[in-house]
Amino acid sequence: MRIDLHVHSTESDGTETPTELVRTAVDAGLDVIALTDHDTTAGWAEVERAVREHGHRSFRVVPGAELSCSSADGRGGSTTVHLLAYLFDPASRALVEEQVRLRSERRGRLEQMARRMAADGFPVDPDGLMAALPPDSPGGRPHLARALVEGGTVETVTEAFDRYLGTGGPYYLPRTDTPVEKAIEMITEAGGVTVLAHPFAASRGTTVTAEVIAELAGHGLRGVEVDHPDHGERARRELRGLASELGLLVTGGSDYHGTNKSIEIGSRGADPEVLDRLNAECAGSKIIG
Repeated sequence: MRIDLHVHSTESDGTETPTELVRTAVDAGLDVIALTDHDTTAGWAEVERAVREHGHRSFRVVPGAELSCSSADGRGGSTTVHLLAYLFDPASRALVEEQVRLRSERRGRLEQMARRMAADGFPVDPDGLMAALPPDSPGGRPHLARALVEGGTVETVTEAFDRYLGTGGPYYLPRTDTPVEKAIEMITEAGGVTVLAHPFAASRGTTVTAEVIAELAGHGLRGVEVDHPDHGERARRELRGLASELGLLVTGGSDYHGTNKSIEIGSRGADPEVLDRLNAECAGSKIIG
C-alpha cells in the first residue's frame, strides 16, 4: 500500500485542484493521500466528490490541514513550526475562528508583498494576483513567486524564494502564527490528531530540538513526520528513535505542491499501520473512500 500523508492543492499553495490531485495520485499508483492545505479545509468537499468520480475502489483520502504555528526552538529563541492535522471536525468553532484569522493574515501579507514589489518595478499585478485566488484560499508566497516566474524576473519558484521572498529576503514580511500548544489543543478537542511536519528540516531555517518535541508530546502531539524530502538519513534516524522513545506516530509524505516544487507525489510516504492508528484515534471526521 502506497500512502502519502502530505499534499497540497490550489486551495492553498499547490498548482493542482483537489480533483486533479486525486487523478495524479491514482495515475501514480497511490492508494492513500492526505489533503493538507495550509490553514483551510476548503478542498475537502471537492476531494470527496473526486474520490467518487475518479478514484478506484480501494483509493482513499485522509482529510487534513497544515497549520502554521509559533514555537520555542529549545535554544532560547522561537521559530515557526508546521502542524499536520488529520481527521478533525472542520466545524469546530475555535478552530474555524483561528483559521479565518490565519487566512485573512496570509492574504493581507501576500497583497502587501505584491504591492511592495510592484512599486519597485517588478512585473507583478497585485489586484490580478489577489483576484485569481480561490475565495477561501489563504494564498501564499508561492503565488507571488509564480508571478515572478511568469513575468520573467526569475526562472523558478525556488529562485524567487532564494532572491526575494524567503525568510530575511528583501520582500519578506513576517506573520503572527498560532502558538503550537494552542493549535494542538484545538485539533485534539476537535477530535483530530496532530503531527509535527518536517521537524528537523534544517534547510528551511531554525528547527526545534528533541526536548521541544518531547514537551509538545506532553501537550498532546501524536506524531512526527519522519519521511520528508527535506530530511536526510541522519534526521530520519534521529526522529525515528525519538518517536519510539516518546510513543509517537511515525508518518511521511512528499509535501507535494504540483509544479511549485520538483518533488513527485508519492516519493515519500507512511506505513499502512499509521493509517489504521489515525482511523482508530480520530473522531472528528472520517477517511474518504
